[in-house]
Amino acid sequence: QLQASGGGLVQAGGSLRLSCAQSGRTFSTLAVGWFRQAPGKEREFAAAITWSGGSTYYADSVRGRFTISRDNAKNTVYLQMNSLKPEDTAVYYCAARRGRTSTRTLDYDYWGQGTQVTVSS
Repeated sequence: QLQASGGGLVQAGGSLRLSCAQSGRTFSTLAVGWFRQAPGKEREFAAAITWSGGSTYYADSVRGRFTISRDNAKNTVYLQMNSLKPEDTAVYYCAARRGRTSTRTLDYDYWGQGTQVTVSS
């Protein structure tokens, strides 16, 4: 099971750091992605990181503002979100899969419960 946390209410221009933790022993072997879903919209890719942390990928909408990282010793992946905008408001989900990273929700095997991020203008 994945546990996402760290969401909250922040003003535009502010920052938040999301965490995605897993209690299993295989987390360090899994690629992890962050996705988000705004009300009335489809879930969309935000960022992903390989199992080693050696490569990261971002959606154009967040590149330069969000940073994904991981600490395999703590079985945790982070999403540092800076310069937040009202359009970043969504429920953020972390997901994990074996093999390569992917931008597609269908490719991920494990999902967390989501954490709400609200950015006020």
